[in-house]
Amino acid sequence: MTHRVMTAIVLLVLSACGQNQESTQGQTPEPTAFTGKLTWTAPEGWIDEKPASSIRLAQYRLPRVEGDPEDASAVVFHFPGAGGSVEANLERWYRQFIQSDGKPSAAAAKLRRDEHHGLKQTTVDLSGTFRQTTTPMGPESEDKPNFRMLAGVVETSAGPWFVKVIGPERTVAHWEQTFYEFMKSFKPESQP
Repeated sequence: MTHRVMTAIVLLVLSACGQNQESTQGQTPEPTAFTGKLTWTAPEGWIDEKPASSIRLAQYRLPRVEGDPEDASAVVFHFPGAGGSVEANLERWYRQFIQSDGKPSAAAAKLRRDEHHGLKQTTVDLSGTFRQTTTPMGPESEDKPNFRMLAGVVETSAGPWFVKVIGPERTVAHWEQTFYEFMKSFKPESQP
C-alpha cells in the first residue's frame, strides 16, 4: 500500500509540473516599458547637421536637385507631454501654406495613417506657397512659392514626436521615398 501511495504522489507531482509548464507556454512576454525616447535611422544621402535651435532633436540637410534655389531640410521635434493633438498640428501646418486657387490647404493636403513598431503615425503631403516666418514666433514671413512639405506625427504615451521635411517641390519629390523610410524607422528606444 505504501508503494501505491508513493506512486500516486509521484504521478500527482509530475502531473502538476506538466500543467504548470503548459500554462506558461504560448504566453507573450510582458512588453518592455516605454522610456519615452525613440530611435530612428537617417536615410542615405541625408546630411546630419547641428540643430539650429534647442527644440530640435535632429536636423538634416537634403541636397537640392539641379535648378532648385535651395536645399530641403528635415527636422525632428519632441515636446514631452505637450505638443498638441495630431489634428491641431495638421491645422497649424495647413496655415503655413497658401494655395494658388485660394482654396484652404486642408483640401489640398494628402493624409496617410500608418502604424510602425506599434506606434501610430499620421503623415501629410502638402504643396503651395510656404509662408516661412522670419522671426521666431513672429508675424513676419517670407513667401516661398512652389514649396512642398512632408510632415509626420508619431504618437507615443510620452507625447507626440514630429518630423518635418520642407523645401522646393522638385527637391522634396526627389527625397519623398526616403521620408517614408525615415518614418518607418521610428521605434521605442527599448525595441531591438
